[in-house]
Amino acid sequence: MSPAMYERLLQAVLDTASMVGLSAMVAFVAGLPMAVFLVLSGPGGLISAPRTHRLLGGLVNGFRATPFIVLLVALLPFTRLITGTTIGVWAAAVPLAISATPFFARIAEVSLREVDKGLIEAAQAIGCRRWHIVRHVLIPEALPGIAGGFTITIVSMIGASAMAGAVGAGGLGDMAIRYGYQRFDTTVMIVVVAVLIAMVCLVQFAGDLVVRRLRAR
Repeated sequence: MSPAMYERLLQAVLDTASMVGLSAMVAFVAGLPMAVFLVLSGPGGLISAPRTHRLLGGLVNGFRATPFIVLLVALLPFTRLITGTTIGVWAAAVPLAISATPFFARIAEVSLREVDKGLIEAAQAIGCRRWHIVRHVLIPEALPGIAGGFTITIVSMIGASAMAGAVGAGGLGDMAIRYGYQRFDTTVMIVVVAVLIAMVCLVQFAGDLVVRRLRAR
């Protein structure tokens, strides 16, 4: 590849990292409270809100069942309302975050449900409030699983961000389509795929390292 193409590759990597990083933060901040509420309001939970639980669960399942490329197109009016445009890195971050949030919420919910019920009952027995149980029992005990689930979420978001390149979102996917597929440049396609694989491996390695350290506490 030419020096100019390497510059485009570097910019594409930065765009993908920005897109995924912003969306991941939104997914974590919105998805974790969602998972906590689903656990607390579920059968046998600390909050009695069956209707809200079913409604939220239905919304989460609906967004999870929608393919990302369909969600990307369906959210174009909302994306334009938020960012003022429907193309570019920041425009793609909106549907990416909305798609990743319910995905992460379900993974975190599974980790929270695996916390030993005896610990929760012991906290209730000594008079802990629900917020204290969530803060000092549920989340700390489920943290390794949550970290592992967040790693899986980021990996899936990297793939989705590449898919968003099909609609001019920028990043590695856009580069692969514009300079690799449309110009029949196999070298560009191979390099982009290799960079995506490297990014996934790096994220997975870092996530596994965090999980091991959390479990060793």
